[in-house]
Amino acid sequence: MRPLPAPFSNWFSARGWQVHPHQIAMLHRAAAPALLLVAPTGGGKTLAGFLPTLVDLAEAPRSGLHTLYISPLKALAADIRRNLTAPITEMGLPIRVEDRTGDTSYTKRQRQRADPPHILLTTPESLALLLSYEDAPRIFAGLSRVVVDEIHALAESKRGDQLMLCLSRLSTLCPGLRRVGLSATVEDPAAIARFLARHPDPCEVLTADPGPDPDISMLETEAPPPWAGGGGRYAIPDILAQIRRHRTTLIFHNTRAQAELFFRDLWLANDDGLPIGIHHGSLAREARERVEAAMVRGELRAVVCTGSLDLGIDWGDVDLVIQVGAPKNVKRLVQRIGRANHRYNAPSKALLVPANRWEVVECQAALEAVRDHDLDGDPRGPGPRDVLCQHILIRACSGPFAADDLYAEVTTAGPYAALTRPDFDACLDFCATGGYALRAYDRWQRLMLRNGNWTLRDPRATRDIRMNIGTITDAEMVKVRWQNRHGGAALGEVEESFAATLSPGDTFLIGGQIVRYVGLREMALEVTPAPGREPKIAVFSGTKFSTSTQLSERILRLLDQPDWPRLPAHTAAWLALQRDMSRLPQPDRLLVETFPAEGRAHLCLYGFAGRAAQQTLGLLLTRRMEEEDLNPLGFVATDYATLIWGLDPVPDPALLLDRAALRDGLDTWLKGNAVMKRTFRNVALVAGLIQRNHPGQRKSGRQATFSSDILYDTLHRFDPDHLLLQITREEAMRGLVSFGRIEKMLDRIGGRIDHVTPGRVTPLAAPLFLEHGRVPVDGAARDRLLEETAARLMAEAGLS
Repeated sequence: MRPLPAPFSNWFSARGWQVHPHQIAMLHRAAAPALLLVAPTGGGKTLAGFLPTLVDLAEAPRSGLHTLYISPLKALAADIRRNLTAPITEMGLPIRVEDRTGDTSYTKRQRQRADPPHILLTTPESLALLLSYEDAPRIFAGLSRVVVDEIHALAESKRGDQLMLCLSRLSTLCPGLRRVGLSATVEDPAAIARFLARHPDPCEVLTADPGPDPDISMLETEAPPPWAGGGGRYAIPDILAQIRRHRTTLIFHNTRAQAELFFRDLWLANDDGLPIGIHHGSLAREARERVEAAMVRGELRAVVCTGSLDLGIDWGDVDLVIQVGAPKNVKRLVQRIGRANHRYNAPSKALLVPANRWEVVECQAALEAVRDHDLDGDPRGPGPRDVLCQHILIRACSGPFAADDLYAEVTTAGPYAALTRPDFDACLDFCATGGYALRAYDRWQRLMLRNGNWTLRDPRATRDIRMNIGTITDAEMVKVRWQNRHGGAALGEVEESFAATLSPGDTFLIGGQIVRYVGLREMALEVTPAPGREPKIAVFSGTKFSTSTQLSERILRLLDQPDWPRLPAHTAAWLALQRDMSRLPQPDRLLVETFPAEGRAHLCLYGFAGRAAQQTLGLLLTRRMEEEDLNPLGFVATDYATLIWGLDPVPDPALLLDRAALRDGLDTWLKGNAVMKRTFRNVALVAGLIQRNHPGQRKSGRQATFSSDILYDTLHRFDPDHLLLQITREEAMRGLVSFGRIEKMLDRIGGRIDHVTPGRVTPLAAPLFLEHGRVPVDGAARDRLLEETAARLMAEAGLS
């Protein structure tokens, strides 16, 4: 057993600390090719990951890069640098630590390439950029360890797939490279271990003592939650009372828009003048850093925030976390809870605030899942091929390569271990020619064979490829800044689609301030202060999460109980009324209600399949109703149900739920749909077919969309089996359309449908009438309404 060297044991003793067992275990297992540490938040897992590095460099000082640390967040990398610098300085260790992200200056990045630090803290995108340089073998010479922090967050996105491809390249450049993954919230450690390992090598899993269970409950509010809506503003008086009773409170929201609106109302109600900040990913870096610095100094009593503060930034003074709105995902909730009492063996304290009556049930289900240590997560699919295409182009930037060698290297990455050679060759052909329909165009002739190796046809292409590295394509953003006479400083950014709706004089919220839109200048929105005015437009759209499959199943089991002693009385009474008037949804059955309301026939289907799937069900069922001459007029969807209204009642809902007919309807709907074009645009950006960034300019989101729409239509017409169209369909089915969850719902119910005709609106259906986002159906029902209206008007006018 390797003892902890004296400088380290003395350093721990001087602070009255004891080394945790999992930290010593990490030191003992330092030689493992791959090791996943699952340790609770505040358990010192980051120090555990770095301990073998610090000991190595203390006992055998050397120059050059020793350890690479990968973080999903730039702010987390900076935080780790601060936390590592303290023990290194205090122990007098000859170790240089630096971070390298998109915020790092050009001069510093150049110096790091020439003279790498011992420990480099970076992000997946910055690592991919480093690997694209011809001198990558020299930069990474001697690299011994890679530490991937918050690996669960990376494993859920294409950023993680790109990172694993980069690690496959690093393992080729640095034989014997050891990999370490760190996480506090892993639902399936074996799956994450396979993701991290260099295939077919194994990855050991080390699980630390989880520590005490969190102190988590639902906030008792004086006012009951509203029937619909998502802001949670009804609870502001009770939340302010909690802020007063605690040192520092983080108030999490699921979207940036909700965070902005809540912050404004919280500030207006803050009669005590408590120092409160706001933090989310669309604020300017300077604004985020001001809030982070104030948190470190202990100057803020509360911060309203989003996923930008989900991950492991260490703020020990946070003693309460409040989650406003249903968490949608148990793993995300556990991660957020861990921000409170960020210390080992200190229970985290958290409160859930449901935003509406439906969310009371979801919050209770989430509480029970946390207490049962039941984390959710969908099985990982194979590594996406658009990411592989980008990786091939990045590899070509660093020099010629043999196809056989690159295929062998790529298949050592966990997500690509099952990649077939034909699929690899299809990606390589796309990178070389653009594919069958595009090979006549020089701009997509990027690779060529020379002396048996693939190389860039034009070396000048490296600049364009490097400028477009990355897999984040969710939204096109436009900068927001003060008009010059107000200083010209950046405030943040909003989605381009939102910016397009603005006219001069319109007001909106950003960073907790009401601003007035002046105009567009140099691709930035210029604004002036507009204090005291009501914002006419609610900020940007943000992202709406779907409730996870596992949490949905828990909700169904909760509803199936004979009574609900853990639910508030108002919610239990609501559910009891539903059971008396109709039925409650059951885990192995599908509840469908049909009833008249507001002069229309209504159908409410409680699928509990998540927002995206329920939205898709609305599209497909109304299409089926059109085919059956049932004249639908529109629908609205939530995570739990889809409400459809039309002119004619549905006699038998089972006719609408034929699996083959639904899939046929989906195929027909997708062919020319905007969903497919939006997905194709994202795939094309990642794969390198279109570029957002060019030297000296950035293509706007509209320009990129216009280019991708033309390409989509061209490929759909002349090359329907094109690689990117294949990837687009896979992406749409899995993500935006979520048809897989519809199929899982059909499997779960096995044809068992409870069709109830209560004669009027039911308690569970009533909140759906208040939901935003109604989708009209433009079909035969509209024509029939026009004909009936025309006939009535003509009759009133005495005309036949």
